[in-house]
Amino acid sequence: MVDAATVYRPPHALDVRLTLSALRRGAGDPTHVVDATGVWRTALTPDGPATLHLSRQASGAVVAAAWGPGARWLVGAVPDLLGARDDPRGFRPAHRLLKEAAKRHAGLRLTRTGLVFEMLVPAVLEQKVTGVEARRSWRELIVRHGLPAPGPAPQRMRVFPPPDVWRRLPSWEWHRSGVDGARVQAIAGAAAVAGRLERTLESGAQEGQRVLRSIAGVGAWTAAEVIQRSHGDADAVSVGDYHIPALVGWALSGRAVDDDGMLRLLAPYRGHRHRCVRLLELSEVGPPRRGPRLAPRDYRAC
Repeated sequence: MVDAATVYRPPHALDVRLTLSALRRGAGDPTHVVDATGVWRTALTPDGPATLHLSRQASGAVVAAAWGPGARWLVGAVPDLLGARDDPRGFRPAHRLLKEAAKRHAGLRLTRTGLVFEMLVPAVLEQKVTGVEARRSWRELIVRHGLPAPGPAPQRMRVFPPPDVWRRLPSWEWHRSGVDGARVQAIAGAAAVAGRLERTLESGAQEGQRVLRSIAGVGAWTAAEVIQRSHGDADAVSVGDYHIPALVGWALSGRAVDDDGMLRLLAPYRGHRHRCVRLLELSEVGPPRRGPRLAPRDYRAC
């Protein structure tokens, strides 16, 4: 039996899977499953764990059903999750690639989960390691310590654990999941102020960035990655990323650039710089892959 349900009728083009793809941490993510019926997501809401299922109808409406103590909260968050607060009207792409990408991916909206700590943990796990390593750590930690997914969710799904669980994880569990001490300390520090993090949803993205960066081990890159998803910030740029400056530089100027060069190229799109990066990532345009394979460490900034 469904605990809460709604039908969301977006007043604009909407690609549900593409919009939510920014939240998926690899094909084996236990909190995000895409199957023939639609998209399944779990979340630890302020009211408790919940499972959400989203399916797109031929009319364009999105049917949302949820189970668990947090079902009503999660159903209420569906419009934000699907980009209802995202306003791309001020975005004026001047570069040909951006124009083409915006047209091709007209259904892309920038999500807002309304869950800060839940977005922070996977971002910290991605610091200074390859994506493969980070996804494995996330998967193993959630599978072993996550809550059972309520309702008829796919069998392997789990719900993000509460902050106290992250704080109490013993050192051998972190080691078993391939997480080093610096990242452990950052997650533990964030868990200790999780309530304060969630309150930034009311005060805005700028305050969210400030509070996040006050946590030891959380720098500009991690704060941006979180704010993009939790607050739906269309302008937050992931400064310090291994790939993004080269991607932006190659796409917009024909050459790789550093962070400063990237920010200069994105300056005309202030207010929508994260949107630009998402569109360029989807365009799959980038520099030739001539460099050495990435080492397991020193991948992204903190």
